Amino acid sequence: MSETIFTKIIEGSIPSNKVFENERIYAFHDIQPAAPVHVLIVPKKPIPSLNDIQAEDLAVIGEIHQVAVQLAQELGIADSGYRVINNCGSDGGQTVHHLHFHLLGGAKLGALTGISESHR
Repeated sequence: MSETIFTKIIEGSIPSNKVFENERIYAFHDIQPAAPVHVLIVPKKPIPSLNDIQAEDLAVIGEIHQVAVQLAQELGIADSGYRVINNCGSDGGQTVHHLHFHLLGGAKLGALTGISESHR
């Protein structure tokens, strides 16, 4: 897999507003937030998309979800509610080909589904 903006953020060559890091996971505030709280949770292993997860990756995927719950609590959105979203492939809205999950909250969130205007 080629280097992505997320691999550069994880290695520290691009700065980020980090909120969590361990040996397997890195989480940071999105620079173009779609909600008052918008954190990206990324495995350090460069997995291109959800479609590319292997059996040996399942533990880190579960851990990412545990980190999402922990961060929701720490960031004050656990009680009011939040979303954890993964975009997979171009039709799913994936723009960076390094698996990542969006933690969104801090306000009443809008509709989850939608079809682009070009398909209406």
